Amino acid sequence: MNPLLTVSIRQQAIYIPEAAIINNYESLTGNTGLLAANLASLGFGVSEPLLKTLNNTAPGFQLTVLEMLRDVTGVNKNWTPLVKNWLVPTGESLVDHLVTWFANIYKFKGTVLPCGHTIPDNTFPLHRYNGCPFCGKPFEFGAIENFKQGSEQKVLELWTSKDAISFLADLLSSKTALDATQLDSLKILLSELPLPTVPVGMKETLMAVIDIYITRNEAEKAQALFSSPTDVLRYLWYKHTGFLQIIEPATLIKRKGVNNSHLVGILDKSASSKLQAKAALKLKYSRKESVMVATWLNNMNQDTARMCEMMHPKRGMWVRFIRALRLAEYSKRKGYDKLRDLLDKFYKEDYEVWQGWIEHYKLRYDVTNAFALLQQRPGLFARSLFANMLWFGSDITIAAFMDIIDKVPARLLFTLAMYAENYFDKNNTRVVKPLGGVNKNIQPNRMLALYNDDQLQEMKDAVADLCLLAVKTRFAKIAATGKTMYIEPTLFKIPVSIGDRSETVQDLSAVLMGTRFAVEGDAVRLFMQWGAGLPAQHMDMDLSCLIAYKDRTERCSYSALTVTGCQHSGDIRYIPNKIGTAEYIEMNIPELQKAGALYVSFTCNAYSSGGITPNLVVGWMNSKHKMTVSQKSGVAYDPSCVQHQVRVVNDTSKGLLFGVLDVAKSEIVWLELQFAGQVVQNLDTRTVENMLKKLNSKLTIGQLLKIKAEAQQLQLVEEPAKADEVYTNKWAQNTAAVTKLLID
Repeated sequence: MNPLLTVSIRQQAIYIPEAAIINNYESLTGNTGLLAANLASLGFGVSEPLLKTLNNTAPGFQLTVLEMLRDVTGVNKNWTPLVKNWLVPTGESLVDHLVTWFANIYKFKGTVLPCGHTIPDNTFPLHRYNGCPFCGKPFEFGAIENFKQGSEQKVLELWTSKDAISFLADLLSSKTALDATQLDSLKILLSELPLPTVPVGMKETLMAVIDIYITRNEAEKAQALFSSPTDVLRYLWYKHTGFLQIIEPATLIKRKGVNNSHLVGILDKSASSKLQAKAALKLKYSRKESVMVATWLNNMNQDTARMCEMMHPKRGMWVRFIRALRLAEYSKRKGYDKLRDLLDKFYKEDYEVWQGWIEHYKLRYDVTNAFALLQQRPGLFARSLFANMLWFGSDITIAAFMDIIDKVPARLLFTLAMYAENYFDKNNTRVVKPLGGVNKNIQPNRMLALYNDDQLQEMKDAVADLCLLAVKTRFAKIAATGKTMYIEPTLFKIPVSIGDRSETVQDLSAVLMGTRFAVEGDAVRLFMQWGAGLPAQHMDMDLSCLIAYKDRTERCSYSALTVTGCQHSGDIRYIPNKIGTAEYIEMNIPELQKAGALYVSFTCNAYSSGGITPNLVVGWMNSKHKMTVSQKSGVAYDPSCVQHQVRVVNDTSKGLLFGVLDVAKSEIVWLELQFAGQVVQNLDTRTVENMLKKLNSKLTIGQLLKIKAEAQQLQLVEEPAKADEVYTNKWAQNTAAVTKLLID
C-alpha cells in the first residue's frame, strides 16, 4: 500500500499519484460507483474533484483505497464484546463470582465451558455471553452488522503530489513541537519524498531530518544541522529509545517498574522489569558510528568551554556516551584536536555554568548581573519570567524582559499570556507532565503568599498586555493581503498547538488536544479494541469511565458494569488469536443530566503487568440516529458513527484519559492525560479539572486570527465570499501550517 495514502487520510483526503490515473472517462463507471457506496458505508463521502479523479484511476488503486480505509476504521478486526445485547444488564453480581470460584475449587456440578471453568446453575445467564463470564475469555465472534447509522459523513478531498510536498514543508517548518501523529507522518513523507529546502522550525523535528541523512549514508550533511552537543545527545537518545526529548535513564527504568507493578503481589513484575529496562538501555556502538559522532563534535562551530557548559546538565548521560562511543580513543587521532580539548575540559570541569551564575546572582539579589545574563538567552528568560517576577519584583523584571522581547519566539509569548492567569493564583494547583512521567498536580509557588490579590492581578495583566502587544506589533509589520477577513466560528473552539502534545496517533483525522466535539444525539458510545495481530494470550486492558458529580464520583468499569446513565459490555481478560477483542460503554446523556452529573472522564488502563499494549485503539461514537447493538453477538461498532479515535503507539502509559464529556453542554473535549495505576480509581479528578482549566486558558485559532485582524486593521465579515482572507475549519486541519501565524 502507498504510505502517502496513510498520511493523506489523516488530513481527510486521498492521495492519488499521477501514475494511478490511466483513463479519461467523462461519466461515472460502475467500479467507481461501487467504491463510493462502500466508502459511504464506512462513513466517508468524497468531494467532486476527488470523485472525478478516482473515476479515472486503475481498479487496483481503487481497491487499495478501500482496503486502506477499511484497515484504518478497523472493519477487519473483531468487535465482539463479552455480553450479547449488553445494553440490557445481565444481573451478574459479586456473589455469582464467589459461588463460581468455590464451585471450581470444590468441583461442584454445573456447565463446563471450553476454558475449563464450571459455571453453577442459577448464577450467570450463560445464554447471554460470548465467552466465560468468570475468567473473561471469549469463545464466540460476530461480524459488524450495522453500517451507515452515522448522521454525517466525513468528506474526503483530493491530495496530489504537490499537496504532499507542501504538507511535508509545513511539518518541517512548524514552529511548535510535533505530536505523535505529525511525527509519524513526517517520517513517512521523508522516506517517500525529496527533502524540501525549508528551514526546520524545531530541534525535535530536526532529528527526523538528521536520521534520513544517516539512513542514506550522508552523515556529513547532518553536520550543518547540529548547533550544539545537546543536539547530538538528543539524536543519539532518539535512535536508542525512540524519545525525541532527553529523558533520563533512571526515569525510564522507574516508569517500567511502576507499569509492571500489580495489585496482586504474586503478579508483580516491577523488580524484573527494571532489570530488563536497564539492560535495554545499555549503549553499544560500532566503529563507524563512533567515528561519525566524534567527527560531529570535533567539527562543531562552538567554543569548547561553551560546549562543556551545554553538556553539564546531562553530565551523567554524557559520561556513558563518551565511553560507549570510545571518544577518548578517537580524540588522540590526528585532526581531532578540538575533541581532545573538549573531553579534557569536560572531565576536569574546567568551565563555568551559566545557570550556576544565575543562581549565584539571584541569591545575592544582584538584579543588574542576573538580568544581564538572562537577556543573553531570551528563551530561557521567557521560561523563568513568572518566577523572576516573584523573586525580584514585577516592574523591574518586566522592564528587563521588554528589552529582549523581540527576540523571544512567538510560541513562548503566547504561552506566557495564556498561563499567567493560572500561575499567579494563590489557590490554583497546576497540572504538569514531567519528562517520562505522568500528569501531576503541583501546588502554587510559595512566593505568591508574599503578594496581595491586587499585586498579583497587576502581574497577570502586565504579562498578558505586554505579550499581546508584542505579537500585535509583529503582525502590524507585515503588509495585509486585503481589507477583510472571515473566521469560521468553529475555529474559536480549536486551540493553537502550543505546549500540550499528544503521544497517541490519530489515523482517521488529526486534531489538536483541547478540540471540542458536539454530541449529535442522546448517547455516546465508548469503544476499545486491542490485541489485533497478536497470538491468543492473557492480556487484560480495561475500558472505564469516571462520572463526576458535585459531591461524589461514580465509575463504570469491569467491577461496576451498570451505574446511573452508563452500561459496560463486560470485562474481557483474554485476547483471541490475531483478531483482537473489544469492550464498550454506552452513556445516556439525558439520564446523566437528570442525575446531576457534571462531566464524565473516558479512560483505559492496563490491568495486566506492563503498560497499555501498543496499537490499542480507543475512541467514541455518536449519532443523531439510534446506534444499534447486535442482538445476536453484541457487536456495537459502526465506523460511520465514529467521531474520534486514537491509537496507542508505545507502552509507557499505565492509564490513559482520552476524553471528557461536559454533560450539561453535550460536548466532548479531546485531551490526553497519562496517569499511574491499574484501575480508573487511580485517576485524580482534580488533575482532570486542572487540565481542563489549562486547556480553557489556551489561545484558540480564532482568537489568534482576531489578534491578526486587529493588528493589520482588517474588517471581520460573516460571509466567506465577501472576505479577502478566508480561514475555515478545512484550512485549520493542517495544524502545522497554522503555526505560520506564530511570527518570530
